Amino acid sequence: MEQIYLDHAATTPMAEEVTKEMTTVFNEVYGNPSSVHSHGRKARKLLDEARNTIALSINANEKEIFFTSGGTEADNMALIGTALANREKGNHIITSAQEHHAVLHAAEQLEVLGFDVTYLPVTEDGRVSPERIKESLREDTILVSIMFVNNETGVIQPIREIAEILKEHQAYFHTDAVQAYGLLDIDVKQHGIDLLTTSAHKINGPKGIGFLYAEESVNINNLFFGGEQERKRRPGTENVAAVAGFEKAVELVMENKEERNKQYGLYKKMFIEELKNRNINFALNGEQDNTINTIVNISFPGTNVEQVLTNLDLAGISSSSGSACTAGSIEPSHVLSAMFGENNPCTTNSIRFSFGEANTEENSIEAAKRVANIIERLIK
Repeated sequence: MEQIYLDHAATTPMAEEVTKEMTTVFNEVYGNPSSVHSHGRKARKLLDEARNTIALSINANEKEIFFTSGGTEADNMALIGTALANREKGNHIITSAQEHHAVLHAAEQLEVLGFDVTYLPVTEDGRVSPERIKESLREDTILVSIMFVNNETGVIQPIREIAEILKEHQAYFHTDAVQAYGLLDIDVKQHGIDLLTTSAHKINGPKGIGFLYAEESVNINNLFFGGEQERKRRPGTENVAAVAGFEKAVELVMENKEERNKQYGLYKKMFIEELKNRNINFALNGEQDNTINTIVNISFPGTNVEQVLTNLDLAGISSSSGSACTAGSIEPSHVLSAMFGENNPCTTNSIRFSFGEANTEENSIEAAKRVANIIERLIK
């Protein structure tokens, strides 16, 4: 039985070209980038080239890119580091109730430190209302953090509209772009984004590496202390091999972004159509005309998450109930609870299927057939 991977929103398989690039660096570029000798300079050159490549991918300056251990660390730097550095300007932060836990838990920590955090609700279509942000702004608001694309529903958030509202306000605008990067066009200058975070393993790169974009004027406090790497903002010897792998992954996704997007959208469409052909009772969560092509969140009435996921795994299908960081939990989805209310059945009967490089038209249809067989059996 073919194992079918439908959990690309959690992580993606590493591209072969990325693996080759990293292997070469592991074997040949082992110098410390901070060393002044030839081995160190060789490593530094790779680091600088990667930083420039990644900066160009979002229309940033290479001096505004800081490598981290991943999206979670980058989110923590963006929220906690920025809040602490700008406390004299105010004490208020705005985010949404459907953010990734890397943002939500960082915000909760800021509350422990005495900051006032507003958690905005979301509409049933899965979007944050720009008007609610406008209404929630105060003179002492110093940071607004709204994700670019929701990791459970795939719904794209109104980033440009939010940035326009904040244009004349002191608050910095941060967006977690982990699910958007490599799929959507991102221009931090045109979008009006001050802080942006991503992770390599969502774009067929290695785990354990991400970056924080911070516009040059943004003041951020360090969360760690040690050396003077990453322009003194993130101490510690850089993971050169992972950075090189990240750069290669970025080059690959940027050069055929439109083609890949179209293909992933076809996989999703074929998957949904096959479920419809089998007359399965299901509902799609979130405004489908405003989602990325890789993610679909489906509610199966009369089932529960744990039951469905167990059967899917036995049938050779890897999927998720939501955020990868809480994949082992059967608690109701905080994203769907924010959209529909805590007691809505869809918070405990919805599955996220996410498409990518491990899929084909054939295994997308085959996966839907297996899902249909499971749902039919469970609701009898």
